[in-house]
Amino acid sequence: MMKNLGSAFKTIDAYPKTLEDFTIRTATGAIVTVFSSLIMVFLFVIEFQDFLSVSVLEQLYVDTTRIPNMKINFDVTFPKISCSYLSVDAVDSSGEQQLGVEHNIFKQRLSLSGEALQAAELESINKSHNQTHTTTEDTAIKSCNSCYGAKEGCCDTCAEVREAYRQKNWAFRPDEFEQCRNEKNLTRDDSVFKEGCQVYGYLEVNRVSGSFHIAPGKSYAINHVHVHDVQPYSSEDFNVTHHINSLSFGSSLVGKANPLDGFLTAADKGAMMFQYYIKVVPTWYVKLDGEEFHTNQYSVTRHQKVVSSYGGENGVPGVFFTYEMSPLQISYKESKRSIGHFATDVCTIIGGVFTVAGIIDSLLYRSSKILQQKLQLGKAT
Repeated sequence: MMKNLGSAFKTIDAYPKTLEDFTIRTATGAIVTVFSSLIMVFLFVIEFQDFLSVSVLEQLYVDTTRIPNMKINFDVTFPKISCSYLSVDAVDSSGEQQLGVEHNIFKQRLSLSGEALQAAELESINKSHNQTHTTTEDTAIKSCNSCYGAKEGCCDTCAEVREAYRQKNWAFRPDEFEQCRNEKNLTRDDSVFKEGCQVYGYLEVNRVSGSFHIAPGKSYAINHVHVHDVQPYSSEDFNVTHHINSLSFGSSLVGKANPLDGFLTAADKGAMMFQYYIKVVPTWYVKLDGEEFHTNQYSVTRHQKVVSSYGGENGVPGVFFTYEMSPLQISYKESKRSIGHFATDVCTIIGGVFTVAGIIDSLLYRSSKILQQKLQLGKAT
């Protein structure tokens, strides 16, 4: 009974064996075996590398995040304007203005050849060029000059007149005031154009549309109008050639280059205004270990124009970045293949190559047998 049961069980064997006396080994079979083994090893190595690698799934969603702030990292070099005459300002669509930003902003003085003159230090932007000194102030007692109705008391320097007019929100025209005309003749110093400057750091801004810029001169607002005072110079004196070493809105993604990194723009004349219009795309990245972080990518278009007072358009010479938030969000999620998926693919490779190699070997063997038979018949005749 057990014997009959064992015999019946053997009938379901899907891999029947042949006697060794009835097997034939050929040279073509050995060649096919070697090549098929090499192919299997090669495909296995590729599959194993793919199993060890991390893939990133990319998806697009409507942005529903409620993150209030955004960090803008920048590093821009101006080879032909001194650090003492550059200021950083930011304005957004909510009405918030950051004028003469100095917090988290660094300036590195450079020679005209681009070499560092001193170690980078955190300093107040606009500090040095706003403190005007005249030779008469060092040698004589101050006289009490008029503030031209802006306030009571004395305004002995152009800076004091400017501040008084700023507090009143009055239009300030330096050429109309004696203090400014005197200082213009005494304080003009062309050394501002004998150095370069690398301005770098970051800004914390509201996560709404806005702009920030790096431009020469003292910045202030009059009747909600943003103004840069470049006295005692004119806009035509400033060559705004610049090199954007890096610009990012948040942390940089590995393997993703920012469009403006390493971008060089040469100004062929003075009083050039360079505008970069940026579309910021919120990005959510989920790492393999579950860590998540939010950052931004962006695309950019560029425009430039002359803002000279002699036939040019309105504006201020400098580099202006205008950004707008995209309503869509990109999500990146790291993932790895499971061990089960890897094992299935390995079995598929081995089985597939083995089957195809068997078919090729069978075709070669049958072809050689037919050829031998035809040759034997030819010799017999």
